[in-house]
Amino acid sequence: MRIWRCLFPWCVGGFVAWGMWLGSGFGNGGRAAAAEPLTWGADREGGGPYLYPDPANPARTIGFEVDLAAALARELGRPGQRHVQCDWSQILEVLARGDIEIALNGYEFTRPRAARFCSSFPYYIYQLRLCTRRGETGLTDWESLHTPPTGTRLRVGVLEESAADTLISQEFGTTCDVVRFSGSIDAFESLQLGKLDATVQDNPVVTHYLDQGGLYPGLEVRGPPRSEGLYVIYLRGADLPLCQQLNAALERLHTRGELQTLYERHGLWNDTQARLPQVWKDWDSAPRFSELPSWRDLGKWIPKLLQAAWVTIQLACCAMPLAMLIGLAVALGRSWSTPLLGGDGGGWTAWLLRTALGAYVELVRGTPLAFQLFVIYFVLPRLGVTISEFWSGVAALAINYSAYECEIFRLGLQSVPRGQMEAALSLGMSRSLAVRRIILPQSIRTVIPATSNDFIALFKDTSVCSVIAVEELSKQYSIVGKSSGLFLEAAAMAAVLYLAMSYPLSLASGWLERTLKRSA
Repeated sequence: MRIWRCLFPWCVGGFVAWGMWLGSGFGNGGRAAAAEPLTWGADREGGGPYLYPDPANPARTIGFEVDLAAALARELGRPGQRHVQCDWSQILEVLARGDIEIALNGYEFTRPRAARFCSSFPYYIYQLRLCTRRGETGLTDWESLHTPPTGTRLRVGVLEESAADTLISQEFGTTCDVVRFSGSIDAFESLQLGKLDATVQDNPVVTHYLDQGGLYPGLEVRGPPRSEGLYVIYLRGADLPLCQQLNAALERLHTRGELQTLYERHGLWNDTQARLPQVWKDWDSAPRFSELPSWRDLGKWIPKLLQAAWVTIQLACCAMPLAMLIGLAVALGRSWSTPLLGGDGGGWTAWLLRTALGAYVELVRGTPLAFQLFVIYFVLPRLGVTISEFWSGVAALAINYSAYECEIFRLGLQSVPRGQMEAALSLGMSRSLAVRRIILPQSIRTVIPATSNDFIALFKDTSVCSVIAVEELSKQYSIVGKSSGLFLEAAAMAAVLYLAMSYPLSLASGWLERTLKRSA
């Protein structure tokens, strides 16, 4: 009891201090937030005119949305703005996590997005433009997309889950194949390299890269603008008060003419933007929770997921055998002159071969798969070698995994006792026959577990191919999640499909390993 009397005042004082701390910080969220910069998520990789590295100082980010974020922060009384780099396709999920306050990166207003998030007053009215290679005679306007040459389908590049994606899929889906990219620059590059027939982009992007920048002199715009849409700022559903403050800030900027000045600075102002106040009159920023989809809505996406899973299987089953063949050839080349395979060390030619093959392995293992994929898809066409998206993915996966398979096969070769080769040669076998009949069968039994593990890993690494518009399973999962808002349900279905593809490989690997052991 005496101890309690001594501790009681300290306990009371601790609770009082804790309450004061809560009241000054968390309990007064408005003032606490106002003391912090406005944090906004955007993807700098997406390019201009939204935000992009300053050519004169790459460490500095510029763009009309950078200036807009700074103006909004000033109107809100914030001490500046802070950009948080996010992948464009994941900005809204980063917003939902609470890592940023607003999503500001050319996000178009759509009802599925507005069902989950607060949507601010539109800050820009955009239109879609059709771009083709300069001098293209087959595509002169939008109607040309309905009448491709007999027996062919046009390939049209779009930004995934954009208004352009919806337009081409719904209106021109019978005559055009939609090629979805994660960035507008990739679509322009593919069009310029002849991998696409056309691309459809928002007019701010076209203005920046074709009209003003001149970065793609081989491309031009065809036909009038189409499909007017709205850029909005998204916030979490609980942040409606902040959204209303942003709306008031946009109104003030427009009334004072600062919004027009900002857009003119980047060459984006046009007469369409003068209609923004009319759009704002009846705008409802509150999230439309009643329109949220249910898991039953996922049923219509199942065929798409299954089709994407089939593409994943094709990628893996084409790439892995090639990787094993290349890896085995490189392993034999590096080991052929060694006593392990009956060699005597060889001369300078053998050393040169080992050095070259060793450099190949280190180069492939030391560079990312995504980098190798970009080289094959974007760089080789500049050298006159053009490969389709699917086979570019197969080639990149095969080359990348061949380096690892080479080391696995070398380990398998080294596991065979040296006396096996000496005995085979003493019986009169040639070196190639001894390797084929004696060494390889024993080494293969050793490498089966590791090779099977790589094959299973390859199924997951096919997701890298999504950056060059190959719609495999992970790409389709992303599309389904963003289109329906059912991220958890789509992820569960994709996980089941990945498991259904990889688990039989584990069973087949175990059966093959047991069979070879019995035969030995």
